[in-house]
Amino acid sequence: MVEREHPILRFLRLIRFSHTVFALPFALGALVVAADGHPSARVLLLVLVCMVFARTAAMLFNRLVDWSLDQRNARTATRYLLISKSSATVLLFVCSLGFLFSAFAINRMTGALAIPALLIIFFYSVTKRFTNATHFFLGLALAVAPVGAWLAQTGKFALPPMILGLGVICWVAEFDIIYATQDYEFDRKENLRSLVVALGIPKSLRLAQWLHLAAFIALVAFGLFANLGAIYFCSLLLVAIALFFEHRIAKNLDVTAINRAFFQSNAFVSAVFVVAVCLDYWL
Repeated sequence: MVEREHPILRFLRLIRFSHTVFALPFALGALVVAADGHPSARVLLLVLVCMVFARTAAMLFNRLVDWSLDQRNARTATRYLLISKSSATVLLFVCSLGFLFSAFAINRMTGALAIPALLIIFFYSVTKRFTNATHFFLGLALAVAPVGAWLAQTGKFALPPMILGLGVICWVAEFDIIYATQDYEFDRKENLRSLVVALGIPKSLRLAQWLHLAAFIALVAFGLFANLGAIYFCSLLLVAIALFFEHRIAKNLDVTAINRAFFQSNAFVSAVFVVAVCLDYWL
């Protein structure tokens, strides 16, 4: 089955390209706010290019670091069949360079921070070996996106993207905790670290609820500090409903349902966010 699939499709499956919709809307939302609703075509294009290269490089690094682990995990055992390890290494190098060149092309600040940003998004992949807080490092990796987009437009740090970044950290940590319940037994067997292993599934799911609340508060705070209007704040009701739905699904610990909720609910949240921000400026 894998052998018959087109190489490009195999590559996109390896890096879970469809999950790009999680972080990208937060970067675009931050960019729209930083540009007062009208980012230039050049900056917008470069931010998109940076996002795709950075996320692809991060996923390839993760796959290479976990290559042997994925082979032993029934849930991920077919990943190493999608492309060769040498091909993944070459593509990692190409995507990393692509991100660095794109970041340097935006402005001086993004160029200076390109290498630290790349190290941050790579670092998550090794954290499960030594810390239970691995979920928060994944959140930090995705939080680079809105902060970086703001810097791409303004060339300087500000409070709104930092608040949004904090919200992204909590939001990502929450759904990664839920996702990690699928690997509870495997992670224990392999001595891998996570809050799910440390706390057990019931306590982890309760913590995830609190993290969702923290993420929701951060989205409200972002709207206030970014001077967003009624459309944005009304849209947060839809976000709250989606988060509630995700937790209802997670309680059943059904792997298929968790995967469906993981993608649909989180894609919905990020899409509602960016659409609400844009409509708030354009209507």
